[in-house]
Amino acid sequence: MCGIWALFGSDECLSTQCTNAMKIAHRGPDAFRFENVNGFTNCCFGFHRLAIVDQLYGMQPLRVKKFPYLWLCYNGEIYNHITLKDHFEFEHQTKVDGEILLHLYDRFGIKEMASLLDGVFAFILLDTANRKVFLGRDTYGVRPLFKLLTDDGFLAVSSEAKGLTEITHSMSTPAKITPFPPGHYEEFELKLTGKVKSVQMDRFHCCTVEPKHASYNNLQGLGTGFELETVKSNIRILFENAVKKRLMAHRRIGCLLSGGLDSSLVAATLVKLAKEEELQYPIQTFAIGADDSPDLLAARKVAAYIGSEHHEVNFTPEEGIRAVDEVIFHLESFDITTVRASVGMYLISKYIREKTDSVVIFSGEGSDELTQGYIYFHKAPTPKAGAEESVRLLKELYLFDVLRADRTTAAHGLELRVPFLDHRFTAYYLSLPAEMRAPKNGVEKHLLRESFKGMNLIPDEILWRRKEAFSDGMTSLKKSWYASLQEHIESEVNDSQLEKADKLFPFNPPKTKEGFYIRQVFEKKYPGRSEWTPHYWMPRWIKATDPSARTLSIYKPDKDE
Repeated sequence: MCGIWALFGSDECLSTQCTNAMKIAHRGPDAFRFENVNGFTNCCFGFHRLAIVDQLYGMQPLRVKKFPYLWLCYNGEIYNHITLKDHFEFEHQTKVDGEILLHLYDRFGIKEMASLLDGVFAFILLDTANRKVFLGRDTYGVRPLFKLLTDDGFLAVSSEAKGLTEITHSMSTPAKITPFPPGHYEEFELKLTGKVKSVQMDRFHCCTVEPKHASYNNLQGLGTGFELETVKSNIRILFENAVKKRLMAHRRIGCLLSGGLDSSLVAATLVKLAKEEELQYPIQTFAIGADDSPDLLAARKVAAYIGSEHHEVNFTPEEGIRAVDEVIFHLESFDITTVRASVGMYLISKYIREKTDSVVIFSGEGSDELTQGYIYFHKAPTPKAGAEESVRLLKELYLFDVLRADRTTAAHGLELRVPFLDHRFTAYYLSLPAEMRAPKNGVEKHLLRESFKGMNLIPDEILWRRKEAFSDGMTSLKKSWYASLQEHIESEVNDSQLEKADKLFPFNPPKTKEGFYIRQVFEKKYPGRSEWTPHYWMPRWIKATDPSARTLSIYKPDKDE
């Protein structure tokens, strides 16, 4: 997890522009560098480093003797870098996982390079010999990337949009800042002036297709066909492999643990593999909640069962309300459910940074989208409709849950790892018949739960625990966090303000006082940037006016909570 930033063809003084790069300094608190590109005086890179792999040579832009004309700035981890290095017999100069990009690009070109990377990444690759600039982003957009391109070919790129909002350039109308689409790369021609021209944008991977790099990783025990026992065994093998490859780190590893199915499976598998790999420290798990919150009690059970070093962070609605403005600044979003769920994740990340030495943080993100975990999936008209909705949610993760998870952890210089979004695991799960993946016997994620039944990995009551949204589960059963937030907002927003919302915010107008309040804060921080949130996250197939599961008629909390 780092912060990358670059300009190509700036008309303004570079030292003035570079102050913008400091807005993403939180992403890489260990070191930072600006570097001008030789021969192109108006092009430069900015890099904020979080040192996770190769403490000595990990500074960027990454350049190696063999390819003096290649410059690489990337944010992410490439889990198969050693496998590919050995297979193609590349001679590496460093131990940096990103060096593999330079060798793959040199041998195969950009599309094949991107297709062979198993990991999460956003990259800016400059080839001065062929005068090309390339941008790329991983399948689900786990790592963020934004670009600004003017009509006359000035290109600015940043990990977060805030690094681009005050870039100055000679244009009569402000250029749009857009998120770079996940699973794509873009090729630009670099002119002698340092300006660029977009040549092509192409998709290199789609979540429903098995990734190319799978053929270089032969996993023992994988079966073929859709017989239930084979499928369950394959899910376990691929999931454990997803966690195992993510152990790549020179910094301490911890895990968020809400006590729900997803984070519990991740934490339990992580603790098991840490013992097998003989890590020199116990895995720390982290839960946040009010005193009687269902999440806190469930997480406590799981931590005791798996034997992690468990930390609990106390959450009060007052503290949550105080954090809202700062959270919206980091998120760059006004989506209601994203803001609600981000507050707890932001506060727990703050605790991890200040009170512990864990830096690499595992989490259960992506499972609800992949395995049809949201309660509204019970209302899917057909298994096919459920399967299509699952793919839609995965493709939009970069706007919602993955955005939340990245920004709230990055705000405190932590690196997030999400095994449920492993390319190979997701491609396999999505290849299964739609009927197998649908909720069964009134239980969502039935196939995932069934796959780990009898494995003694986590307690049975957790394996079959009903879905709680993170922002709901971390607060008291008597009163949800969103109810406390709405109460506070009642005194901040009046009815007449809400009535004028359509005129004030014509794009995506808020329908509730909470939505209005969040939008006001967003507009104060990012005026005129409402297109960053193209629509609100809402359940389907249900008449819903609020994204919380607790407001749905089909919501039934566990009896023992």
